[in-house]
Amino acid sequence: MARANELVEEVLNEYRDLLAIVSEDRFKPRAYEKAARSIGGYHADIGGFGVRELQDIPNVGKSIAEKVHELLATGSMQELEELRAQVPAGVRQLMSIPGLGPKRAMILYRECHIAGVQELLDAIHEGRLAGVKGFGKKTEENIVRGVAQLQQSGGRVQVGVALDLAEELLGVLSTVPEVERATYAGSLRRMAETIGDIDLLVASGTPGPVMEAFASNPYVDRVMARGETKSSIITTKGLQVDLRVVPPEVWGAALQYFTGSKAHNVHVREIAVRKGLKLSEYGLFEAESGELIVADTEEEVYERLGLPWIPPTLREDRGEIEAARDGELPTVIELSDLRGDLHTHTDLTDGLAPLEKMVETAAGLGYEYYAVTDHAPNLYMQEMTDEKMLRQRRRLRELAEEQRMVLLHGTELNIDPEGEVDWPAEFLEGFDVTVASVHSHFNQSKDDMTRRIVRAMENPHVNVIGHPTARMIGKRQGIEFDLDAVFEAAARTGTALEVNSFPDRLDLRDEHILWARRHGVRFAVDTDSHSPVHLPFMRFGVATAQRGWLTKDDVINAWPLERLRDFVARKRAGP
Repeated sequence: MARANELVEEVLNEYRDLLAIVSEDRFKPRAYEKAARSIGGYHADIGGFGVRELQDIPNVGKSIAEKVHELLATGSMQELEELRAQVPAGVRQLMSIPGLGPKRAMILYRECHIAGVQELLDAIHEGRLAGVKGFGKKTEENIVRGVAQLQQSGGRVQVGVALDLAEELLGVLSTVPEVERATYAGSLRRMAETIGDIDLLVASGTPGPVMEAFASNPYVDRVMARGETKSSIITTKGLQVDLRVVPPEVWGAALQYFTGSKAHNVHVREIAVRKGLKLSEYGLFEAESGELIVADTEEEVYERLGLPWIPPTLREDRGEIEAARDGELPTVIELSDLRGDLHTHTDLTDGLAPLEKMVETAAGLGYEYYAVTDHAPNLYMQEMTDEKMLRQRRRLRELAEEQRMVLLHGTELNIDPEGEVDWPAEFLEGFDVTVASVHSHFNQSKDDMTRRIVRAMENPHVNVIGHPTARMIGKRQGIEFDLDAVFEAAARTGTALEVNSFPDRLDLRDEHILWARRHGVRFAVDTDSHSPVHLPFMRFGVATAQRGWLTKDDVINAWPLERLRDFVARKRAGP
């Protein structure tokens, strides 16, 4: 079962949003937001925690601990139910629009009697928001884009949410003796950034018990369809899951077919037709005789079509079939290729765990090196000082003597509206590596934002641009800048662009990676971890890098330490 932490985090964030509407106290919602982050990132499952144990979690005081304990014990929280009763459902719907926020949603309801997304769009198109405080032309444009983003996402969820659920369900199915093989397929196997529904594939010669286990598992909210070899359920998390059971002897053909994408499969079937063959989920056949040629493995299917096996993350019909045919398919980076993580945080700033715990967990992952990059002082809420940073550096050097893993002292700098970063050159010289990110002033014009990022990259002490578009999937649109200009500058200045592995970022996204790679850009696949439980998120960044066709030579933290240090040193030395 999933950890209770994620459920509590979701509930506390809803409580925060509703509290922000009804309360004039701007600090109280912030307290619940911090508590939600702390609980979501806490290393232990809090399912059996009492009030005192909950208070041991950073940012969880007695009042919040009591509410969380009530939720864990009863499945509900009385004060949350009271807030839900105070705030109309339509306002809660408006709050889901990226960038709108709870206060503006309530203004729309109270002053304009708007209580739904379509009503809001109609009001904008009819000019009825003119004169409403806080709703100028730029705000209206952002709302329209936010609604489009919301509608585009539909019922889709982040890949991390879908993967957790899929693995839980596969765990249930694996206990059925009749199951010979089981995995997830579809967009989840291709590791798309959001997932609409989950496809599971099972090999079994006796599908009946498999279907029974699937339809009666603890995650089922309702069964939508149930057949001999195909069933569909809606889970308690609201996600649709489809299960296919196939004979073990056609596993490879079925896996290829149900992985998709549709465009990739159409292209592959066209190749089969030109060869006088027919490809389906049951195998590759001679078209005229109907004789089965191969079906056991994906590798055999692709081989008989004259192609090497194509990794699932590349199967989007974006040139992978032509590259495979011509022997030019890249050997994409694997999780095992990464030698370190170059973007992580501790509780010195907004992380949830002490330096020692983060280092210990990273060492357990077998890294060759690991960078700690807490926030720099211009992100004022983190209250960083020179003294704090130097004290952390000394402690890191002490820990390094106890580790086989090399510890790098870095920082995440803030790119200000003019493109400057925290600290003068002489202080920055003391860091092993730096990440620089946009954390504010997201609404600058496209030209200004482009100049801002390019100027930061021209700083010889900036090694990586963190989460380059600053997007939050489903919550905040990315900043606008000239992609070609930024990618060209990254290649020219020797600045890596980050592939941020956090499931709600995945920034750069796959299409941008493909674009930037053509400019000769280098990349860093990092977790941006704020807790030990975030460090395994690297799998999502690697999958996104694969979807962008990156090899280990493209990724600086897949390099040996000596080559990484040389990358940093060359930029500092200048042209």
